[in-house]
Amino acid sequence: MNLILMGLPGAGKGTQAEKIVEKYDIPHISTGDMFRSAIKEGTQLGQEAKSYMDQGDLVPDEVTIGIVKERLSKPDCSKGFLLDGFPRTVAQADALENLLDELNTKLDYVLHVQVPEEKLVDRLTGRRICPECGATYHVEFNPPKVEGVCDHDGATLIQREDDQPETVKNRLSVNMEQAKPLLDFYSQKGYLVEVNGDQDINLVFEQIDEKIGGLAK
Repeated sequence: MNLILMGLPGAGKGTQAEKIVEKYDIPHISTGDMFRSAIKEGTQLGQEAKSYMDQGDLVPDEVTIGIVKERLSKPDCSKGFLLDGFPRTVAQADALENLLDELNTKLDYVLHVQVPEEKLVDRLTGRRICPECGATYHVEFNPPKVEGVCDHDGATLIQREDDQPETVKNRLSVNMEQAKPLLDFYSQKGYLVEVNGDQDINLVFEQIDEKIGGLAK
């Protein structure tokens, strides 16, 4: 099964990706992972991507698409894949369709995990990080045993700058604006599946599993 996972920051994509990958034994492929792997392997496209990244520039679509093609051609994608963070634009989505045609396969579903904006703000502003070990907590959903203190090393937890309320609201607004054309594109194509992410994580997965389970039969 060939899937794309979409959702705003804080929607719980990471959790659902883990569940999908575990049950259906397909690789979870994020843009960052693809770039890191191509750079580590020293491929020509990886070296091109690195040259742009080292200068702080965006990697051009043609390089990104080439890296995606290399990754999707690997044996572990023979049963399918879960793409996360790609495509980000309609132009990339068009290129992905052409690429999948070349690979003699097609997209099955685009899973969009939806959570109301105010809930996302609560989720993201409640996050706390240990500056020593990197452990992540949430004041409501995953609090430390002692308020404000890391369970592992006793360090004082911090709130990252990008988890401040105004920063979070701005980030969500930008993400929503960027995602809308892509969601419209996949809706018109008939790939889009809206998933209610504002419920228990197991219920979210049940909803996803109910939709995609038939593909594995």
